[in-house]
Amino acid sequence: MNTPESTRAHWRKSTHSGAHENECVEVAELSSHIGIRDSKNPAAGHLTLTRQHFTSLLAHLASQSSGE
Repeated sequence: MNTPESTRAHWRKSTHSGAHENECVEVAELSSHIGIRDSKNPAAGHLTLTRQHFTSLLAHLASQSSGE
């Protein structure tokens, strides 16, 4: 669900999303939270995580990609 806060947010594409790839993720700072959404379908809404959970997610994803 989009909130007034999320519509005013400055969404930016992840540095890990390629310029010509279809898997693009955008993130935005939402006060004390971080928003994550699909750049191809921003109207579908976004996932909202606390900063702590966002940091944990990034650490988990980094550990998964280094194990490939």
